[in-house]
Amino acid sequence: MKGKLFAVSDLHVAYDENRAITDGLVPDSADDWLVVAGDVAERHEDVEWALRLLSGRFAKVIWTPGNHELWTHPRDLCDLRGVERYRSLVELCRGLGVATPEDPYPVWRGEGGPVTVAPLFVLYDYTFRVPGAATKEESLRRAREAGVVCTDEYLLHPDPYSGRDEWCRARVAETEKRLMALAPGERTVLVNHFPLVREPTRVLRYPDFAQWCGTELTAGWHTRFNAVTAVYGHLHIPRVTWYDGVRFEEVSVGYPREWRDRPPRRTLRQILPLPSPESGSAAQAPPSSRTADTLGNAQ
Repeated sequence: MKGKLFAVSDLHVAYDENRAITDGLVPDSADDWLVVAGDVAERHEDVEWALRLLSGRFAKVIWTPGNHELWTHPRDLCDLRGVERYRSLVELCRGLGVATPEDPYPVWRGEGGPVTVAPLFVLYDYTFRVPGAATKEESLRRAREAGVVCTDEYLLHPDPYSGRDEWCRARVAETEKRLMALAPGERTVLVNHFPLVREPTRVLRYPDFAQWCGTELTAGWHTRFNAVTAVYGHLHIPRVTWYDGVRFEEVSVGYPREWRDRPPRRTLRQILPLPSPESGSAAQAPPSSRTADTLGNAQ
C-alpha cells in the first residue's frame, strides 16, 4: 500500500472559517489515511457533515472523540448525554465507515508500517492539578477563584457515571486491556484527544486549565505500548515534542482567533511515513533531553 497517514484535530466546524478549512482538506493520493483526533464540532449534524465529507475523500478515516463532541449543547437537536451520546457518535461513524475506539484497531501497512493505529478515548480525571492542590476539589476551587472554568463542567455530562473522573477511570481500564492484548513489540500510533502525558500542558497560557487535559494514568503508555508517535489535540498549540524518545504530535486547528496570527502551515500533519526534517516536523531523531519543543511555545 502506498500513501500517507495524516492527522488533524480541533476542526471546530461551527466556525465558518474552520468549516471552509475542513472543506478544503484533500488527500495527496487515493491511498491516504486520515486520523481525526476529536473536537470536530458540538452538534451531531456538524460532526456528521465533516466526517461524511472526509470519509468520502480519504481511503480510511479514524476518529476519536474530543470533549466538544460529548457536550449536550442547548442548540443541538440531539439531547443525548454521557455514554449514550458517545455510543450514538460511534454508530454515526460506523455508518460512514469511520473507525472508532470501539472498533478493531486498523493496521497501517504503507511505508513505515506495519503500525497499529489505536484511537483511544480516556477523558480526564483532574489529576493534572493546580500545583500544590492536594485534592480534585481544592484544584477546582483554586481554578474557579482564578476565573478558569472549562465549559465541560456545564455541558459534558458523565451519565451514568457519578463524574467525569469516574468515567475516565473506567475508560482507562477498558482501553488498557485492549492495548495489552496487542502482540509483544507491536508498534503503534496512539491517538487520543488529550495528551497522554502532562508535560505538554506546562506551556498553557492559563495553567489551571491543565486539570481538564488528561490523566496521570496514561503517563507511561507511549513507551509501554511501543508508540512510534502519539497524536493528540485539545490544547490548540500545534507542535512536535519528544518524551522518552517518542514523538508527540499536537495536530489541532483551533479557533480562528488563534490560528489567524500563526505562521502559515499545512493543516494536515503527516504521521507516517515519518516526515523528513525538511518538512518542518523535526521527526527523524529526538533531542537528547527527555522533552523538547521543536515548533515553539503556546500561541
